Formats: sequence, structure tokens, C-alpha cells
Amino acid sequence: MVTPRTVVGVVGNVISAFLFLSPIPTFIKICKKKDVESFDPKIYLATVLNCLCWCYYGMPFVNPNSILVVTINGAGLLIELIYLGIFVFYAPPKGRKTVFISLICEFVFFVAVVLATMLAIPEHKMAMNRHLRAVVVGIICDLFNVIMYSSPLFIVKKVIKTKSVKYMPFTISLANFMNGCCWTAYALIGKVDYFILISNGLGAFFGLVQLIVYGIISGCYTPNDEDDPSKPTNEVQLSTNV
Repeated sequence: MVTPRTVVGVVGNVISAFLFLSPIPTFIKICKKKDVESFDPKIYLATVLNCLCWCYYGMPFVNPNSILVVTINGAGLLIELIYLGIFVFYAPPKGRKTVFISLICEFVFFVAVVLATMLAIPEHKMAMNRHLRAVVVGIICDLFNVIMYSSPLFIVKKVIKTKSVKYMPFTISLANFMNGCCWTAYALIGKVDYFILISNGLGAFFGLVQLIVYGIISGCYTPNDEDDPSKPTNEVQLSTNV
């Protein structure tokens, strides 16, 4: 039987997938130029760890009935690794080393979290009316999600400073807002999932701030000589979380 929660979760998967795929034009430019130029992979490295943690959170032995959380974060993890693979292929040795070291540290941290929560926390121990294992992993996921959802505020600051919305595309800002709203609704339907609710409630708020700033600044935008649409940037993928 298809439940309202499932429908909302599927819609959330679609919106999140759009956000995960939004940097494709940037990587197409990198492939064409065979040069990463000033491209910074930090946001993609952070997203890899974020997706890993949420995939673990959605597992049946951690937080049952959360398969839609696993599907979108599993897909997101694969997409982010492809992006990083393209970066590594065209990056200079120093950039490659940074990515490899970062990924190794992330996987070590993730394995440590999995081992600690699986071995130290009994499967049936409860807290906050849910498995304690889900509570601990959920808190870790929320910490990463709040950081990633708040990161676009730096772009908002740049938009206000430059009086230019070129760093904050309307479609991506709208998708961020809808993504936050959709996963907030998902968290509220049925048994409330406070961990998905907290981070995505904040995400919806930050998305609304982006839209308000866009509406105020958009009328003031005038192209200038510094605008270079061919230059790869990280502003395309503002945030992608579940």
C-alpha cells in the first residue's frame, strides 16, 4: 500500500536528485577544457561523508522504514564520487593528493562510527522512543546537514555584497527550498523523525532566505566585466541533503 509518507519521500528523492545533478554543466566544462582551474572540491568531499552517514542512518538495523533515505543518499554518494573522479583525472598532483587524503579520512571516520554504534550500542536499547543507535547516528547526521545547509548563507552574503544573483541561480535556490520543505513533511508524517525534521526544517528556512534575497537583489543585477560564465564554480550546488 502506497502511503502519503512514501509519496512525499519519492518526491523528495526526485528534487534531491535534481540538486545532486545540478553541477553537471560545471564538470562538462572541466572535461572540455581538461583543466580544473580554480575549482574547489571541498563541498563534494563534504557531501560524500554526509551521504555515507545518512545511508547508514536509513539502514533497517539502525532506523527501520527509511529506505527512501537510503536510496537518494546512495545515488548521491555515487554521483559525488563520479564528480570527484573527474576532478582527480584533470587535477594537478597536489589536488589529487588532497582528494585522496580527504576521502581516506572520511572513510576511516565513517567506519569508526559504524563500528562504535554497532558494537557499543545494543540493538534493542531505546531512547527518545526510538533505537538508541538511530539517535546517535541521527545526531551525527544532523551536525553535518546543518553545516551543509547553512553553507549557502556565505553565497547569500556574496550576492548582497556584489548586488549580483549570478552566484545563486533561482532554480537551484527554489529547489533547495522545496527539498527542505518536502523532507520536513516526510519527517512529520507518521512517526515523527526529529533528526530529518531538524536539519531539513532549517534547510527550508535557509532556502526561503535565499529566495527572498534573490527577489530583492535580482532587479539590481547588471553584468560586469568580471562575470565569466565559462569559469567553473562551486556555487551551482548550493546544498543537497536529506
